[in-house]
Amino acid sequence: MPKTKKVNVFDDLREALQDASAYERGLPVDLRVATIPSRPKQISAKEVRQIRHKLNASQTLFATYLNVSPNAVRSWEQGTRRPRQAALKLLAIARENPAALMIA
Repeated sequence: MPKTKKVNVFDDLREALQDASAYERGLPVDLRVATIPSRPKQISAKEVRQIRHKLNASQTLFATYLNVSPNAVRSWEQGTRRPRQAALKLLAIARENPAALMIA
């Protein structure tokens, strides 16, 4: 049977609040601060097509770059579906730098 570790939640919370308060006052604190980027904005069917044309890629090749099915790319370009999650992030990156998709 594994050993159980006794945790004093109150002390941990108090210490965390003190650290957060010191950070807000601008005092040096050994904290790891992460900034979460905002979600990419939706991309229109026309924009998907423009990104693909900048790469001079067929729908099948473009789908391979994005690791999605060719049917997904076709649906995006026809406007029947919208890219989501990882594909949307990749398209946002590709809009700024299309060659980034071709890096192996």
